[in-house]
Amino acid sequence: MWAIDGTHVPANVPVEIQEKFRGRKEGTTQNILAAITFDLKFIYALAGWEGSAHDSRVLGDALSRPSGLKIPEGIYKVCIICNKHIKCLIR
Repeated sequence: MWAIDGTHVPANVPVEIQEKFRGRKEGTTQNILAAITFDLKFIYALAGWEGSAHDSRVLGDALSRPSGLKIPEGIYKVCIICNKHIKCLIR
């Protein structure tokens, strides 16, 4: 079993693209998605998305890449919970 989560880290970007990298809080950020096992070993990371990108877009990108995130056998749902909405991807 494993877990997926996203985080925002500060990012220094050129002035002309700073607006795309503005997250919900102050400053410019980069949205990073990571998957870890329950013994805290990283099995996947995707960095580079602008801070304004929604977590579901980042996850969709990770799942669609040829060498991207693969849901292991026996995992039936991946759910994204944000605010009051839950979006589940059936596998």
